[in-house]
Amino acid sequence: MKILVINMSSAVERMAFMSTQLQGLGLVFQRLEAVAAADLSDTTDAAYWDSWERPMKQTEKACLLSHKAAWEQVVQDDQPVLILEDDAVLADQLPAVLEALETREGIDHLTLEARGRRKLLAKDKQDILPGLALRRLYQDRSGAAAYVLWPNGAKHLLRDIETCAGLADAVICRGYVMNSFQIEPACALQLDRCVAHGVQPPIAPVSSIDAENRSVQKRTLKFKLRRVAAQLRMGLRALCVARRADRREVAVTARNFER
Repeated sequence: MKILVINMSSAVERMAFMSTQLQGLGLVFQRLEAVAAADLSDTTDAAYWDSWERPMKQTEKACLLSHKAAWEQVVQDDQPVLILEDDAVLADQLPAVLEALETREGIDHLTLEARGRRKLLAKDKQDILPGLALRRLYQDRSGAAAYVLWPNGAKHLLRDIETCAGLADAVICRGYVMNSFQIEPACALQLDRCVAHGVQPPIAPVSSIDAENRSVQKRTLKFKLRRVAAQLRMGLRALCVARRADRREVAVTARNFER
């Protein structure tokens, strides 16, 4: 399966970490140049960037555009692609998981990670490997560090952001029309979640998004109404699948990340 690693040229340490990690797993990858916040104008497409639930940071806008480039690549290649941010810590089982997914049908998107937040997961599971299962994911809560995207899912996400912006992970989470799945136990963690799950971070978990100060723009009524609407959609989603899904955290097995 093709693998794309989103990385800024200035993030040399992270790219070195990802290269060593993926090569150690026997996986071939391509680097995708990330969009830099410094390259974005404050006034370019102001109305578009004003369409989210709150004012977006420049780094958050750049992150969305970086993932958009990856989604366009999935459509162009017309095959499933593993999309990784350069701070994703990967489990030893990942190569076997990717091989098992190659021939899977009926999936638009599959997330490999856990973020320590409760997700809406199907009660039923599909075993794909010993100790690893797929569960239908009805509501994710965050995370875009490690996911497999199929062409149909990529087309949906690209349509979704044509007129409305959003955080990259939030755009994926609100894609209810996609057939989304979760691997369990998780096969990826972002660096900032390692300690919480008993995994030693391979490098320092520093985020450019967290480092940028939040916009001082007030959250006006339009932002508040959008936030309320999003919460209502999440509540309705939960009601619709209440009989076949549970809201809980994704299991993480720390030893799967030890090398």
